[in-house]
Amino acid sequence: MDKQNISVGLDIGTTKIVAMIGRKNEYDKVEILGLGKAKSMGVHRGVVNNITQTIQSIQQAVQEAEAAAGEKIVDVTVGIAGQHIRSLQHSDYITRPNSDLVIDEDDIDRLINQVHKLVMLPGEEIIHVLPQEFKIDGQAEITEPIGMYGGRLEANFHVVVGQVSSIRNVGRCIKSAGLNLEGITLEPLASANAVLSREEKEAGVALIDIGGGTTDLAVFKDGIIRHTAVIPFGGNVITEDIKEGCSIIEKQAELLKVKFGSAWPGENKDNEIVSIPGLRGREPKEITLKNLSKIIHARVVEIVEQVYVEIKNYGHEEQKKKLIGGIVLTGGGAQLKHLKQLVEYITGMDTRIGYPNEHLAGDSDEDIASPLFATAVGLVMDGLKRQERKKVEAIEEEVIEAVEEDQTPEPEMEVREEAPIKERRSFLDKLTERVKDFLDNAE
Repeated sequence: MDKQNISVGLDIGTTKIVAMIGRKNEYDKVEILGLGKAKSMGVHRGVVNNITQTIQSIQQAVQEAEAAAGEKIVDVTVGIAGQHIRSLQHSDYITRPNSDLVIDEDDIDRLINQVHKLVMLPGEEIIHVLPQEFKIDGQAEITEPIGMYGGRLEANFHVVVGQVSSIRNVGRCIKSAGLNLEGITLEPLASANAVLSREEKEAGVALIDIGGGTTDLAVFKDGIIRHTAVIPFGGNVITEDIKEGCSIIEKQAELLKVKFGSAWPGENKDNEIVSIPGLRGREPKEITLKNLSKIIHARVVEIVEQVYVEIKNYGHEEQKKKLIGGIVLTGGGAQLKHLKQLVEYITGMDTRIGYPNEHLAGDSDEDIASPLFATAVGLVMDGLKRQERKKVEAIEEEVIEAVEEDQTPEPEMEVREEAPIKERRSFLDKLTERVKDFLDNAE
């Protein structure tokens, strides 16, 4: 099988680590060849806090995926999230030395590099700089400035910031697990690619990815990402509350939540009772489902309200920024019964559960098309996109080399026209290289 066309997504979560192997089929859909998952031992709220345990969990997930696909995994695309991620809005401008020339890639790169010089808190680094709209000589709402004339190029940016040490720790785990870090992607962006349609991103939509340790938010409008946030609560705090409230062990609390949990207390009658075996010869415990859903409801309301505050911070109540597509819920926490109704009740916005099946091949396993694996599917898609970009760049380089070798004394203008436009490398590609360099030098 052609190694080039295979991509591996590695989702390092708080509760589980997922390795997913996929490739594009002839219909341009993603075909999942293998899936491996392991209990995540060394991660807390999306941040690695025990390198050895994390490496073991990664190796376990990778081995399982390799066995399922019959493929050896070398390169992986990894997602970063966690409570250290924050975002801000920033405006910046450059004055062009020669306004008689049209704006090109270099001008935009210069503007983006200027944003990277922003002073951050100690230990923080800019991960993503995403241009929103551009302004040329005061003319606003320009989405593609390349090829236009102008002296002053201005833009609004969405800047995502994270702790560089946390990113390096993830890189360290991957390298120690015998893998090669091919790319880094922000997890809310990966989930969004997997579950949102282009129409939703245009209309305006908020993606809420409820994981085990964190809840990620990504807001899109007019096809552009407008706001991201990571809330340091997820499914684990609900399990913790059930454990404390019902005086049972964690394993039982998690089972209760998954099997009988509901986010809406009115659904359960008072006489519905679950009996839980007692510990080592003790009497079994009886828990009413109404009490269980009251405990879950209280915590879910808190998480949803925090997310809603972030949606309001984006400015959802302004007419121009209205999110017509409403809310899309994904991640393992989205499987909680009656969550959709509760979110609609609190926010007053249309809500649906996001399944990553839009980009998957038709014959995919139902389990893979679960909200649980949205991030992993998004990471596989991101890896495939990165490979396609590399192929295009390789072809371009061959073309340029061929042009350079053919030293015919023809006018230079023709050569310039022949050379294809290079796609701008995203900062995450550069960050990946920097993390790789750091790990190589740390050896």
